[in-house]
Amino acid sequence: MEKAVNRQRVLLHHLQPSSSSYQIRESATLSPSICAAGDLAAYQRTAAFGDDVVIVAAFRTAICKSKRGGFKDTPADDLLLPVLKAVIDKTNLNPSEVGDIVVGTVLAPGSLRAIECRMAAFYAGFPDTVPLRTVNRQCSSGLQAVADVAAAIKAGFYDIGIGAGLESMSIDSIGAVKSKVNPKVDLFQQARDCQLPMGITSENVAQRYGVTRQEQDHAAVESHRRAAAATASGKFKDEIIPVSTKIVDSKTGEEKPVTISVDDGIRPNANVSDLAKLRPAFKKDGSTTAGNASQVSDGAAAVLLMKRSVAIQKGLPILGVFRSFSAVGVDPAVMGIGPAVAIPAAVKSAGLELDDIDLFEVNEAFASQFVYCRKKLGLDPEKVNVNGGAIALGHPLGATGARCVATLLNEMKRRGKDCRFGVISMCIGSGMGAAAVFERGDLVDELCNAKTAATTKLLSKDSL
Repeated sequence: MEKAVNRQRVLLHHLQPSSSSYQIRESATLSPSICAAGDLAAYQRTAAFGDDVVIVAAFRTAICKSKRGGFKDTPADDLLLPVLKAVIDKTNLNPSEVGDIVVGTVLAPGSLRAIECRMAAFYAGFPDTVPLRTVNRQCSSGLQAVADVAAAIKAGFYDIGIGAGLESMSIDSIGAVKSKVNPKVDLFQQARDCQLPMGITSENVAQRYGVTRQEQDHAAVESHRRAAAATASGKFKDEIIPVSTKIVDSKTGEEKPVTISVDDGIRPNANVSDLAKLRPAFKKDGSTTAGNASQVSDGAAAVLLMKRSVAIQKGLPILGVFRSFSAVGVDPAVMGIGPAVAIPAAVKSAGLELDDIDLFEVNEAFASQFVYCRKKLGLDPEKVNVNGGAIALGHPLGATGARCVATLLNEMKRRGKDCRFGVISMCIGSGMGAAAVFERGDLVDELCNAKTAATTKLLSKDSL
């Protein structure tokens, strides 16, 4: 033991600067407790460390009904522009410092949408030195973009990045799977199920796991009620960036300038009796209707991430800390169960338990899968989608994940010290789920998770 201590003391001595003003102090001599951090699982990183990936800003547009809402005549690049510009204007960020912009987007042809997003970055004031790419993991694309940027910062590729999301479902509609499909698909049931309409997968979840029509309609009403209350109380004002655009009269062709700053799909007067009158949308004897499924929508969102040490250096307030991300695969026939698998994986990856999570944003693609996932995980309904979800707000596919970051972190900030950890999750077409864990940004631990090596007197396992 003494030899190991002496070797490390000599090594540290050689690493010290020659200046006499920087000598090893008696109080800083090596001890097993100091070196315990080198042992496997000796402690967990906490918010006190400068290499944490943090969120300093998260903004979204209002979410509008496709083809008849406020953004029906707004080009996709003009939808992304305001949120990209907001992260510059509201943080005084030098746009040339951004290492990459990643945009989640689903329906548009990939190369066309990537070019439109690059154009939007120029409109917003980013120089040509800042690169941009798109990412498509279906309904989790916006969250995937945020996770990709967080991973790149953690890997040291750059210190500042933007994860964004964009979808104009007015322009790019959900189409049928191409008519010419590889005949091999007939030999693989799960490959065939990848082509199932999302509404049929919702019916499969309801039937397989016994989610009733009444449960789905109740969940839909509650989504609208909560979203209406959040809007009325001004909860969304900090996250929504007003968009100046135009609306074209379909009959006269007249253009009217408008500023859109409120989600237009919320129905404050939604009630169970009215929803019960709606016919099933996908199966004659089904339970999924236009009233208990997410709305087809237009919208965009952007999240500014950076290394904690950079945020501190710039004096930027830290809205949240990116803790973990997990994407999982599930049976394509019941793709909606994805969050029930992804949430536990992400929470475990963050070193937490489900009971540690104070708030959840679980995308309401369909009430059937939302109700199932909430019940399967035993989540407290008062912790889930407290400001409504996609049934009321809408679901612009590529933007939803990034939108949820803005909604979650702003609500966590409002709740203060009693709300530390939050989770965002969604199901993904073709049979997947994704989830991420965030910590409220103003919680900084002084090594509260540090553990001394009580079972060994060794400085480190390296000295064995």
